[in-house]
Order: sequence, then structure tokens, then C-alpha cells
Amino acid sequence: MAETRQVTPAVEPGDTEEMVLRITADKGGREIAINRVLDARRESVWRAMTDPTLLQRWWGPKDLQTTIEKFEARPGGIWRILQRDGAGKEYGFHGVFHDIEPMERIVQTFEYEGAPGHVSLQTTTLEGRNGKTVVDTMSVFQSDEDRDAMIAAGMERGVRESIERLLDLLDELEESD
Repeated sequence: MAETRQVTPAVEPGDTEEMVLRITADKGGREIAINRVLDARRESVWRAMTDPTLLQRWWGPKDLQTTIEKFEARPGGIWRILQRDGAGKEYGFHGVFHDIEPMERIVQTFEYEGAPGHVSLQTTTLEGRNGKTVVDTMSVFQSDEDRDAMIAAGMERGVRESIERLLDLLDELEESD
């Protein structure tokens, strides 16, 4: 088997080994697996992932302004997110929700509008564990070239910065509940 590429950022203060962000992509494969244990209740994580007002506060790199144009979190519902950089350049993303199991699973397509026709299928599961939430996302691409192009486009940075922003939001949500 070919090598596995894994990106693991530094552990944050108070994090345990299980709470480290893991992004894994087997060489020659079509999948990207993302795993992180979040120090927040599953209800708060679910709310942050499905409430468009909250989603736009953490989705994507911090230097981009995120606007949720459409977000119908239901089977058959569509979503579209637009991001703008400081120079006004826009980056659009969209997809369709295929399955929503409240508090447990979201299955959706994901397409970057800058590379139309290269659609991935994402499955995100949430598991509550001792007041924390295990978040696993598996993205399956149509080809290993599509998967590698997504990695080359900087998705690791986007995931890492999104998680950092999500953690800040979850702290707020946990404190207010």
C-alpha cells in the first residue's frame, strides 16, 4: 500500500491526544478523512453546523468573509456559500443535502464553483462522548486527481482555520447554555 499523508497541527493547551485535528489522505486514494474531538456537547456542535447564522461565523479561512446564500438542512435541500477576500474576489461553494439524521449525521455533496463538475460526497458523523463530541468527516471524490487538487488548493488550511473558529464559537455556545 502507498504511504498515508496525515496532517496534525500542534495540540492546543488543555487538549488531549484524541483532540488533535487529523486530516488523512491515502496516496492514490479518493478519500480525505477528517477527525477531531471537540470539547463541547453534541447539541452545541450540531447547532453550529446546521444554523446558517452560526455556520457563517466559522466556515472557512479567517481572512475571508463568508456569506450563507442558501442553507436548507433537509434531505433534498440545497446549500450555497460565498466567500470574498480583501480584494473582492469571490469563491463559491454549493451542494445538496442527501441525508440528515439530527444530532448524528449529515450527508451532502460539495462542489467548488471554481472547478465545476468536480463533486465530492461528504459524510459527517457526530458522536457524543463524556460531554465532548467526536466529529468524523469522510469526503469521497470522483478520482484521486480530484482529491489531490482539493488538497493542493489549500483545503488543509481552510479546515484548520475553520476548526479554530468553530472552537471559539463552541466556547461561546457552551458558556451561554
